[in-house]
Amino acid sequence: MTEDVRLRRGRGSLGFSFFVQGVTFALLVTRIPAIQDRYGISDGLLPAFLAAVPILAGVSSVVTEHLVKRVGSAVVLRWAQPLVLLALLGVGAGSRMWHAALALGAFGLSVGALDASMNMLGVSLQRAYGRSIMLGFHAAYSLGGIVGASAAWAGAHWHLSLFTSYLPAVVMLLPSALYGSRFYADRPADAEQGTEPGAGGFKWLLPLCLVMACAYIGDSTVSNWSAKYLQDVLGSSEQLATVPYNVYMVTTLIGRAVGDLGVRRFGAVAVVRIGTLVAAGGFAVVAAAPGAWTGMLGFTLLGIGLCVIVPQTFAAAGRRAVEHNGPGASDTAVARLNIFNYVGFLIGSPLVGGIGDAWNYRGAMLVPMGLVLVTLFHARSFGAEGARYGVGHERRAGDRAVDVGRGGNEV
Repeated sequence: MTEDVRLRRGRGSLGFSFFVQGVTFALLVTRIPAIQDRYGISDGLLPAFLAAVPILAGVSSVVTEHLVKRVGSAVVLRWAQPLVLLALLGVGAGSRMWHAALALGAFGLSVGALDASMNMLGVSLQRAYGRSIMLGFHAAYSLGGIVGASAAWAGAHWHLSLFTSYLPAVVMLLPSALYGSRFYADRPADAEQGTEPGAGGFKWLLPLCLVMACAYIGDSTVSNWSAKYLQDVLGSSEQLATVPYNVYMVTTLIGRAVGDLGVRRFGAVAVVRIGTLVAAGGFAVVAAAPGAWTGMLGFTLLGIGLCVIVPQTFAAAGRRAVEHNGPGASDTAVARLNIFNYVGFLIGSPLVGGIGDAWNYRGAMLVPMGLVLVTLFHARSFGAEGARYGVGHERRAGDRAVDVGRGGNEV
């Protein structure tokens, strides 16, 4: 098998894994009210259940950092994804509260390993290609999220039990994911082992960790508060209040689908700066909106702006790890950065809710706006990647690989 074929198959199989994870996560989070009703979880206890998932995922991401040094990120991903799917099915299969706690705990532990290993493979594949492809992987995740949310809506609409709703997805996706895992392109040819320094050797990663946390604070604000904000603050109908998150997911998909082309043409610094300003503008529009449709415009801008930041932060971490510590340190950097995905998720919802209750929700929307703008101060951390990937530079050998999902044509 030639190197180009190996990379092309690896890219396609990894893109499918991102898609499967998008479906799985959406099926879980969009049915939280049904999960609460099934297990009789009180409103006071529900936040503890929900917080346990990202906390355990963060712990698992730390463990994954060390595990991949022994078995490789492809092996971790190959087994983590089936465990996530089975844990989702377990959430729908139980009948007692401890069943839910056990299933959600298993979901959190496996999803942390899954997120870390997926992004490790994505970063290493991008390095092998020699150009930006990370946004495409996250676009597949967004597409999966839309499919999963639609399936969850159908389950709720037809009053299906959680197990009945989850079973078709698991039956279809599990064997496909296992088959696709045969083609993961772990450890590309240019990924020689580097020497990892001590704990102080990753101080350069801290600004990117801050960017990641702020981006997920913004994302969790949309996920948790868009419907309530549109209905309670802007006076929309209950039906219209369900639209902003769907619009946000669609614009996230579109932005990520074309984002790699923007990085190749203009560089990552320009794309991240523009995305940051658009996202901040979206929060400003939401905060000042006189009515529901203007608020909808703001959430649309948020999807376009925020969608580029997280994939490019992972990519920047992998690149800088190679520059500072050698290619062997890339997986370590991605695993550590991935923890701040969950930090932002944990902080975002209670932060906005607390400020909204204490002051008002319009003012609360300005807080994630200010946090997202922090990215502008660290935009130079993305700079070398922009210079390397396709801004008027000659393409590397891996770049000859056929782009997956683009009709078999090179870009």
